[in-house]
Amino acid sequence: MAIEPLAIGVCSWSLQVKSVPELKRFMDRLGVDVVQIACGDPHHASWDEGDTMPMAAKAAGFRMSGAMLGFPGEDYTSPQTIEKTGGFGDPTARPERLERFKWALARTKELGLSDLMLHGGFIPPVGDPGRKSFLDTLGEVADLARRAGVIVAFETGQESAALLRRTLDDLKSPTLKVNFDPANMLLYDKDEPLQAVELLAPDIRSVHVKDANRPPKPGVWGEEVPLGQGQTNTKLFVKALKRVGYGGPLCIEREVGSQEDRFHDIEHGVRFLRECLAEA
Repeated sequence: MAIEPLAIGVCSWSLQVKSVPELKRFMDRLGVDVVQIACGDPHHASWDEGDTMPMAAKAAGFRMSGAMLGFPGEDYTSPQTIEKTGGFGDPTARPERLERFKWALARTKELGLSDLMLHGGFIPPVGDPGRKSFLDTLGEVADLARRAGVIVAFETGQESAALLRRTLDDLKSPTLKVNFDPANMLLYDKDEPLQAVELLAPDIRSVHVKDANRPPKPGVWGEEVPLGQGQTNTKLFVKALKRVGYGGPLCIEREVGSQEDRFHDIEHGVRFLRECLAEA
């Protein structure tokens, strides 16, 4: 089923669900039928349905915008721990993670989807001795995705928009795109989201909508907050997406709090996002 531009959706992992029926019940309560769905790696955001999850998801009656992959061993305790453990950053973890990526490509196809989102890891800047091998790995990711007929969207936040723009331009792969998360840019204190929209516009394939405040000092996390209560300026962000011609859904993400707290924050987010769209 096609998804209309700027349709409001939710990220499945934000609801901390374990089964497809549980996800469907939460979505019905929220009044949304679009979801970016976790692949369900056996060691990360797994599903009770196991190998039958794709069949259950396709029969559930909601629309899926793409699949999300997280790697076992990623540690978000601090910016420093995720820099060491995130994505394809650690050279010793790359072979195993490429195998997990192949699994995720197959899962994406089983779900009937063409888009897979993930954190690529902290991209080394131009001139860094580790940049070539990192880009070689991303090139392998692009080639695997191309052969599978899947678009890979790297989530923003762990680097500046200018560095991500330069990296995509260097790789020159039509299968590598952007999953734009404005709050991540604030949580990592890496960039200004509204300016980044303009720079990354040609490659924005999907969007996470969440809100945050910048960290109080270098080296620590910023604070994730409910939509409309932080420094993302969601109303202007939605207007910026519309201005640059973004035609995908807006999937609300919430990554802190209990399941009940997350649900209520997402419920608030759906209402707030509808107001933003009405004003845009």
